[in-house]
Amino acid sequence: MSNPESDPIRQSPVPMDQCGAALALDVLPDRWTWMILRELFYGVGRFADIQDDIGIPKSVLSGRLAKMVDNDLILKEAYRDGTSRTRHAYVLTQKGRELVPVIVALMQWGDKHIKGGKPALEFSDRRNGNAVKFGIAPEGGVLPLRRLTYTPVWDRPENKV
Repeated sequence: MSNPESDPIRQSPVPMDQCGAALALDVLPDRWTWMILRELFYGVGRFADIQDDIGIPKSVLSGRLAKMVDNDLILKEAYRDGTSRTRHAYVLTQKGRELVPVIVALMQWGDKHIKGGKPALEFSDRRNGNAVKFGIAPEGGVLPLRRLTYTPVWDRPENKV
């Protein structure tokens, strides 16, 4: 394999129809989809709550949620909120939960390069409290998602932008 820094590649070594990143962008095509995934990662799953948090139009949210259900990223679960009307909340499927490292890596990249190193959340191992950073690790270095926890730090004065 060549090193792009020392030997520029003139053509991609992977055709678009064989590239996992390119194919993933067909399923995860826009900012709204990623923002919905972020909300679900935080545990916000009710339609109105998602809409309020991210400011998405109802019709757009409805369409994105339907596509995410069709792509097996989320499940629709019925609940009642004290009224006789059945409503639905959304939760990540296993396929959707496997996007958590991507979401957190993007979050940490934004904290470092856009927010000047001022994170909104600190991630740690639920079992031992050790800090967690996302990146490429050997197979033995993988932390199961069930052990991942986070603590909001966005309201600390040093983290205000």
